Amino acid sequence: MPLQFNKVQLFAGTSNLHLAEKVAKSYGKALGKKTLSRFSDGEIQPFYNESVRGSDVFIIQSTNTPGDNILELLLMIDAAKRASAHYITAVVPYFGYARQDRKDKPRVAIGAKLIANLITAAGAHRIMTMDLHAAQIQGFFDIPVDHLDASVIFVPHIKSLNLPNLTIASPDMGGSYRARTFAKYFNAEVVICDKQRKRANEIESMSIIGDVTGQDIVLIDDICDTAGTLSKAAQLIMDNGASSVRAVCTHPVLSGNAYETIEKSALTELIVTDTIQLKHKSDKIKVLSTADLFAHAITNVNEHGSISDLFQYK
Repeated sequence: MPLQFNKVQLFAGTSNLHLAEKVAKSYGKALGKKTLSRFSDGEIQPFYNESVRGSDVFIIQSTNTPGDNILELLLMIDAAKRASAHYITAVVPYFGYARQDRKDKPRVAIGAKLIANLITAAGAHRIMTMDLHAAQIQGFFDIPVDHLDASVIFVPHIKSLNLPNLTIASPDMGGSYRARTFAKYFNAEVVICDKQRKRANEIESMSIIGDVTGQDIVLIDDICDTAGTLSKAAQLIMDNGASSVRAVCTHPVLSGNAYETIEKSALTELIVTDTIQLKHKSDKIKVLSTADLFAHAITNVNEHGSISDLFQYK
């Protein structure tokens, strides 16, 4: 008996409408119509302007700051569930609160687990996301997780740069595995910047493990927040004799003075994706789109295909 494919409907939250529109275009289907109204005190009320009964509903919404983005996603999931959607997938290109994945000090929340519980409790049957800060966060969910890998976008781009003396670098010890994963596709060496923090978003000292002399360095990270770590690492690398340094980061959180920090840094460029929409333009920031990858993943989920087939380099 042939597989039966349900009708697909794509809807977007307001956190990254630009990406959602590109995903829909790549998929070949217009975004569904919805209304997001607010009470005078700011309370959110989503409403689907078309029937979703019996459909496979994909709700595209990154959960970056502010917290309304998370609440909006939860309410849209709940509304779809109560409108008798057949299957609800939360497409969360950037999964906020992923940096709170463990108790690193007494009496703190494990925010990533809480958000996972909320998405599941709201009624999602599946979550699709990209480059979680810690891969084990997948285990926080009791529903299937499609964890897409932005390296399939970054690796071809890095190859196209034709850097003569490519060396991959990690801006901290925690990212060494990610850096080594990238390095194996280029048969490149890996260097690590070992940093000591005073507190969150504030670095006390940094040193380099490995030789960067005469090398074209590509720093690999998943999140660029204040850009302080990348800026300090880039300067340290150049001070130690590198020919050039650029950075690749999946999620451009870019808070505070991040844009100014990047402009003043030793970085040749910062290469990011569109999982979070940029607040400002910068000549040093290049954006690669994830739209085709998410569109292909949506197709494979709906048609019961393999997600791992998307992890092939072109």
